[in-house]
Amino acid sequence: MDVINEFIIGQAAALWVYPLLFFVCILDGFFPPVPSETILVTLGSLSGSTGKPYLWAVIPLAALGAIVGDNIAYTIGQKVGTERFAWMRKPKARAAFAWARRGLDKRGAAIIITARYIPIGRIAVNMTAGATRYPRKKFVPLTIIGGITWAVYSSMMGRLVGGFFHEQPLLGAVVSICVAVLLGIGVDHVMQRLQSDKADASDDVSIRDATETGDVGDSGEPGPTRAL
Repeated sequence: MDVINEFIIGQAAALWVYPLLFFVCILDGFFPPVPSETILVTLGSLSGSTGKPYLWAVIPLAALGAIVGDNIAYTIGQKVGTERFAWMRKPKARAAFAWARRGLDKRGAAIIITARYIPIGRIAVNMTAGATRYPRKKFVPLTIIGGITWAVYSSMMGRLVGGFFHEQPLLGAVVSICVAVLLGIGVDHVMQRLQSDKADASDDVSIRDATETGDVGDSGEPGPTRAL
């Protein structure tokens, strides 16, 4: 274990860590399997336990990579839509795109910023924004806000946890990743719950309005509109 810890400490100080982080954050913006959160949280944890890498370099590189990646996802959605590739037509992907479309219709700014914290969710939201022609001039500033806050949050969370593991940087990194995963799942669950509640409320309002105007049949379904 001591050998592993020494190896991790040595690699954390290597200069190649910084361009790798930047590249991974870009790629993760439109390619789901790439674990940018894992790497960012790990580097934050190592910074807290060993002092390196330097967060003053990690945070801006991660934020810039995230912003670039999110905008590439937007462009892909704009050019090819959300059904071109096989993985887009799988049930989980289709559900994610449907969730993204509902979110963009209801509150685009909040969903774009929040989705940055959800690995699959951000890709679905950003591609859907491009496919539905969500205004680029609104989209770019929102990705800047989301990228910066995500980079600060993820790296500082890793640093906070890593600070308790000065002698065991590997253990600190593992714990930090577990915490990040659990928080990501929590954010995803809350967002889906909020979307579901809003959709139910919207349906209730539609039925109530139709009832008040006499456009609901005996079954409770909206009936034909009466002629004026």
